[in-house]
Amino acid sequence: MATGTVKWFNATKGYGFIRLDEAEKDAFVHVSEVERSGIGRLTEGQRIAFQIKEDARGLRAIKLEAAEA
Repeated sequence: MATGTVKWFNATKGYGFIRLDEAEKDAFVHVSEVERSGIGRLTEGQRIAFQIKEDARGLRAIKLEAAEA
């Protein structure tokens, strides 16, 4: 499982990005994944654990979990 920090998340628009710890890349995160996880909401600077799915548009964060600080 990957870990990262929420770079930004806009609940109104329904998406945001998480900065991966292991790489200088960001993973897209959709509000549907946040809702599925039961986390409630994402805030800038929040630590998150997640699985990475790569598709034609890039990296996506799926199966989110709260991460230890």
